[in-house]
Amino acid sequence: MLQDNLLLIISLLFVVSMLTMLSDKVRISYPILLVIAGLGIGFIPGAPSITLEPDLVFIIFLPPLLYAAAWNTSWNDFWKFRRPIFMLAFGLVIFTATAIAFTSHAIIPGFSLPMGFLLGAIISPPDAIAATSVLQQLKVPKRITAILEGESLINDASSLIVFRFALAAIFTGQFTLWEAGANFLLVAVMGVVIGLAIAHVVYLIHRFLPTTPSIDTAITLISPYLMYIAAEHFHFSGVLAVVAGGLFLSFRSHEVFSYSTRLQAVSVWETLVFLLNGVVFIMIGLELPFIIKELGESSIFDAILYAVIISLVTIVVRILWVYPGAYLPRIFNKKIREREPRPTWGSVFIVGWSGMRGVVSLASALAVPITMSNGQAFPQRNLFLFITFVVILFTLVLQGLSLPWLIRILKIEAPESEAHHDHAIRLRLATAVVDLLEKSYTEESASIEAFIRIKERYQRMADIANSRLQKDENTQHAGAFLPKYRKMLLEAVQVRRAELAKMSRLREFPDELIRKRETELDLEEARLRK
Repeated sequence: MLQDNLLLIISLLFVVSMLTMLSDKVRISYPILLVIAGLGIGFIPGAPSITLEPDLVFIIFLPPLLYAAAWNTSWNDFWKFRRPIFMLAFGLVIFTATAIAFTSHAIIPGFSLPMGFLLGAIISPPDAIAATSVLQQLKVPKRITAILEGESLINDASSLIVFRFALAAIFTGQFTLWEAGANFLLVAVMGVVIGLAIAHVVYLIHRFLPTTPSIDTAITLISPYLMYIAAEHFHFSGVLAVVAGGLFLSFRSHEVFSYSTRLQAVSVWETLVFLLNGVVFIMIGLELPFIIKELGESSIFDAILYAVIISLVTIVVRILWVYPGAYLPRIFNKKIREREPRPTWGSVFIVGWSGMRGVVSLASALAVPITMSNGQAFPQRNLFLFITFVVILFTLVLQGLSLPWLIRILKIEAPESEAHHDHAIRLRLATAVVDLLEKSYTEESASIEAFIRIKERYQRMADIANSRLQKDENTQHAGAFLPKYRKMLLEAVQVRRAELAKMSRLREFPDELIRKRETELDLEEARLRK
């Protein structure tokens, strides 16, 4: 019944929201809590069982999640750290898939090598949301977060291409390495071409047509699905199409979007990504009891043993890869030594330990066909799903909960240069306003009180930023009042908000005027809290 399904979906969205609030209270990254909750919900007596159509999983979940990740990734950082990103996104994915393929083939009875590569393709890509949701609460070097975010964009594509070839080998029983390599390049390159082509069309629409913030936001929601479906229609990489298109439009967004469009689109996308991530974790939990019942010849104890061994292999393989990947290129290439600072062993370990699995692995596992081309059940499909879920649970809980502790133990901190750049930006922005007032509003800045106060405010901001850059004796004194000053401004917002509420209760002024002033207060508070 449509009503029952709709009620279930709404209930899941409500549960996701409640659990995320709980994660903020207990200071645990919300993907960790959601995956544990999904496990618990699945075993509640009477909990509904959900079966997702495999063909719809990629289309529903992947395009918006990939597009959002691409949009939030800096192209400059992506290109700056392209060497470690590509080594992780392509080299490590293939290395991990191979290690899991041979491990699973060796320990699981009746598990063929193509099935092992299919499992490896499912498990090989780490999830950036899981890692960055932990790292964003800590002050870590930008290099670490940029590498992890960039890796997650490309490794999704490379793992899904391996997934496609492994699935084809299972269906046809044939696999030729050189053909697979050539097809890999063709699928990847043409996926990028299609994504960029559609992104250019979307860019022209945003740039030259009379759109509104609502239309712009709607187009951003449509674009990833259009890129993905168009590329997949021609049997190319829909993932790389979305990633390439998202990176291009993100890089050009300042040219086409107004402030109102950015505010609206960011809010809509943050909500959408949050709900999609939450729902997919809960749904796999609801499927888990059915998966356990249908494990077939494997007992639950055997399946847990297989999953734990594969989880450990996944973690160890990543750590074994990151150290040679970080240091060997420096040994053989002088330009790398001159261009890049030597990474510490601790920061390299954090990159290796941040390989938590997440939504992409879940979507890939759910996308394994239910039946073969001859109508028979796909061999050990539920074992694929079970192992994937345990690997996600194992890596999220073990690595996710220990990551903040390891960062503190290893004393991984953002370098002073990152704070220096922030002060430099503040200085440049404040100086630009002062220059504007002195050149274009000379008389007003000397005679009108409002102009004088604005000039003094930005001159004070420039002085504080400059003193911090110079690191003189007055640095601490110059910025000491800022926390209390910001607290006062936030209290001023709350006082005005309370006064607006009083006006609304007494009906002294039209509601539309009160709502306009309330919107202004919302924007001011958002700026202060950022």
